[in-house]
Amino acid sequence: MQRDRNWMNSFFDRPAHIVAVDLIGAAFRVAGVGGLIVETEAYSDEDPASHSYKGPTRRNRAMFGPPASLYVYRSYGIHWCLNFVCRAGSAVLIRALEPTAGLDLMRLRRGMDNPVLLCSGPGRVCQALAVTGDLNGCFLADDPLRLTIPVEPQTVTTGPRIGITKAADVPWRFGLKGSPFLSKKL
Repeated sequence: MQRDRNWMNSFFDRPAHIVAVDLIGAAFRVAGVGGLIVETEAYSDEDPASHSYKGPTRRNRAMFGPPASLYVYRSYGIHWCLNFVCRAGSAVLIRALEPTAGLDLMRLRRGMDNPVLLCSGPGRVCQALAVTGDLNGCFLADDPLRLTIPVEPQTVTTGPRIGITKAADVPWRFGLKGSPFLSKKL
């Protein structure tokens, strides 16, 4: 069942690295297409690798918005990346999903059949789910978004984040232990 706004607000109004762990195993869908979150990365406003490190800008404004909203940005001007906003200036990057719903549409959007590669990486997640900048600032409790947090904690592995140069050794990348759908082994 989808959580209400107040519950989501309190769930996300916590440090990003804690929320990132709790999101592993959550079901996430956009207009009925999606899967289980199997890999996340956390970023905070005190983190030199974060877009919010130097304060609010036009690009990162959504990171300073309400908890449980989306921060969607372009990476290298090519791929969209999806983040769930936590406390002001912090967010969780959704790095990989295990596809479970709308696989035919994901295959069409991605131009491939291999389910392991459909959503293994932040750009792939956004392409498979048709996430674009139009969703930037939207709230997770609103249509077409659906998020269901797992009842039981998942077995999570931890490691350094990927594709950054500042604070690259911070172990704020989290993955579902043993999942073949991770963007890179942990």
